Amino acid sequence: MKPTLLTENNADGPVKTLVVITGPTASGKTALAIETALRLNSEIISADSRQMFRGLPIGTAAPTPAELATVPHHFIGNLAVGDYYSAACFEEEVMELLPRLFVKSDYAVMCGGSMLYVDAVTRGIDALPTISESVRKEAYAILEHEGTEGVCRRLEVLDPEYLRTADMANHKRLVHALEICMESGKPYSSLRTGEAKKRPFRVMKFAIDMPREMLFERINRRADTMVKNGLIEEASSMLAYRDSNALNTVGYKEMFTYLDGVWDLPTATARMAKNTRVYAKKQMTWLRRDPSIIWLDGTLATPTLADQIIALVTQPIQPSQTI
Repeated sequence: MKPTLLTENNADGPVKTLVVITGPTASGKTALAIETALRLNSEIISADSRQMFRGLPIGTAAPTPAELATVPHHFIGNLAVGDYYSAACFEEEVMELLPRLFVKSDYAVMCGGSMLYVDAVTRGIDALPTISESVRKEAYAILEHEGTEGVCRRLEVLDPEYLRTADMANHKRLVHALEICMESGKPYSSLRTGEAKKRPFRVMKFAIDMPREMLFERINRRADTMVKNGLIEEASSMLAYRDSNALNTVGYKEMFTYLDGVWDLPTATARMAKNTRVYAKKQMTWLRRDPSIIWLDGTLATPTLADQIIALVTQPIQPSQTI
């Protein structure tokens, strides 16, 4: 597959390329990103919405200290658990960082499976208002006291168009839509354009694919390994922050339920593995919708996959190669 340009680069200088390495959880993204970055003499931008928070290295499968020492990483452990963060914040900060990285190298590597964060940088996201603490508290108070039905009742008034196509099982997105309506005074649907922004660099996206049985076995093994490596202790240290958005994720929710005495450890571990498999399937569904992705055979060794990436990203670019 030939690479495509999202935008034309400055003709007076070399092509700058953002190499995106993504794929479902537990597919081997971290190792491949490090191998690729070393060969390109580049740095890594993490696009994982949970690895950004300090104190969660086990449950988020963050790069190890040894891996972090191999290649410079950005957006790993840079936030406190209670900090507010969003894809819009990520887009803004990465777009500020990339020019500095491109001074050092013609390449930067982005690695992660938080698809909204990847899209925020590669396509851009709509300009939405920053949610104030008071609005956030009010929206979540509605969810807590009235459930998703109460959130939907308000959306029926504030943005019926959004509600007609909303995922009723995803309470976080429903609350987020309500927050936008309340903060902006406008329907959330009226602020969503879905139009891609032009970027002053080339984007090449690679995703790791592998047979479902193989991926699921890797997920199951990783769940067991996380528990053996101290996930219970990590979750226990975060009990005071369990209502934070950073901890509203697979792994911690199951461990909190275990710590509450509701489940025994084998049940909590099995549920964590199951919920991770569900999440991986959602990631793949999202990725399959993106025609610009170059798929990599995850049954091959990491160095072989890195060979394939290097061969593609270092091909001479023809002036006519645009979308």
